[in-house]
Amino acid sequence: MLFSSTIFIFLFLPVVLALYFVTPVKGRNLLLVFASLFFYAWGEGTYMIVMLFSMGFNYLFGMMIERFSKRAGLILGVAVIVNLTALAFFKYALFLTANLNALLLPLGIKLRELHSIHLPIGISFFTFHSISYLIDIYRKDAPAQKNPVNLALYISFFPQLIAGPIIRYHDIADQLTRRPIFPEDVAVGIRRFIVGLGKKVLIANTLAACADQIFSIPSSGLTAGLAWLGIICYTLQIYFDFSGYSDMAIGLARIFGFRFLENFNYPYISKSIQEFWRRWHISLSNWFRDYLYIPLGGNRGKPWRTYFNLVTVFFLCGLWHGASWNFVVWGLIHGAFLVLERVGLAKWLERMGTIAGRVYMLAVVMLAWVFFRTETPASALNYIAAMAGFGAGKGLEHNVAMYMNSEIVMTLCVGAVGAMPVVPYVSRKLQELRMSPAYRESPLLSSTLSAATILSLSLVFLASASYLAAGTYNPFIYFRF
Repeated sequence: MLFSSTIFIFLFLPVVLALYFVTPVKGRNLLLVFASLFFYAWGEGTYMIVMLFSMGFNYLFGMMIERFSKRAGLILGVAVIVNLTALAFFKYALFLTANLNALLLPLGIKLRELHSIHLPIGISFFTFHSISYLIDIYRKDAPAQKNPVNLALYISFFPQLIAGPIIRYHDIADQLTRRPIFPEDVAVGIRRFIVGLGKKVLIANTLAACADQIFSIPSSGLTAGLAWLGIICYTLQIYFDFSGYSDMAIGLARIFGFRFLENFNYPYISKSIQEFWRRWHISLSNWFRDYLYIPLGGNRGKPWRTYFNLVTVFFLCGLWHGASWNFVVWGLIHGAFLVLERVGLAKWLERMGTIAGRVYMLAVVMLAWVFFRTETPASALNYIAAMAGFGAGKGLEHNVAMYMNSEIVMTLCVGAVGAMPVVPYVSRKLQELRMSPAYRESPLLSSTLSAATILSLSLVFLASASYLAAGTYNPFIYFRF
């Protein structure tokens, strides 16, 4: 059940909201747990057992970590291993078996082949939430959750269950028991959800149709123009898809009284890969920083150790996204450029100026996105070759004009503007206007601005709902996560 689906928007969400606000405060967490389990079971059915096991197991081990402090390290180690083993089985068993068989083939050894293992949606997200909970207890950043319902809500809360953001337990522990809700929170949450819905449905989905068509073209038909159009569409698609889902999750959580940290901060205006990762998927960056990079030593040791830590983190970050060498290469590209920037590239980029830094950042990010989007390293290299002008296509069977229609052109323009902090700038100016004496003394001006805001949001919602009702292209790109 996707956020960007009519059944979620017009049935599931209204029913849950109505029940939530008529339920006594003490029963609201239990209601949200049942709603979240229903939301998950809608698509996963019996595989909900995996998440239920995670809830029960981590509840017991969290209590043990807090109670048996002298053996807390050992208990934590066992609990983390169990969580990662479950993740590895469902997500990486096929990948590991296939690669081990390829390595052992010259020796005449062959492991038993695994033909198919179902990947529960969102398993990477709720596994990381569980590990965050255990480590925060061990570090005494938060006490163990005595109420199993509250822990179940943290792990299963439907706004962030299948696509994040990844919420660290210590950031939300107090909100699980105390979260007053004000009308302003509901209004802010609704606005945020509508904005995210528009980003996902109107921009990401439109560009996805073009990107998917181009990336499905055989390498023999790719031209430089087509390859660049495809990767530009995908670069904007993945940003508006990820950030749109995050906006919807943050907005939904705000309606229920939760305040999640921001997950995206206009990453495509970055001037380096270091800055990009301070702005892109912030919750994932923070998780790897707090629970892996810093425990490995961070940047406290010798330079070579820091470089090793960075590459290790981004190798695992790539693998976290999916069981594929392409994801690994994607992570290693980012890790390698982070090392290069620490070696001296960052200082050189500063001397070259803002424009050079942004061009460099976009070039690296788009190069890495090719590996993220394609299925195999060979197909990625063929696509990059086409971008460089070495494609085998002649432009007869496939050409840019076939895909570059007026809708794509308009969406690319809107996406390019939306990827820059134009909206926050306008919001700041409007806020300054609202604080001015002229605004307070003019009911007409105040009413006009309020009406314009409501009208804009209404148009975005109606347009999004129309697209969904018409059955337009609505891909779900998180299924491998």
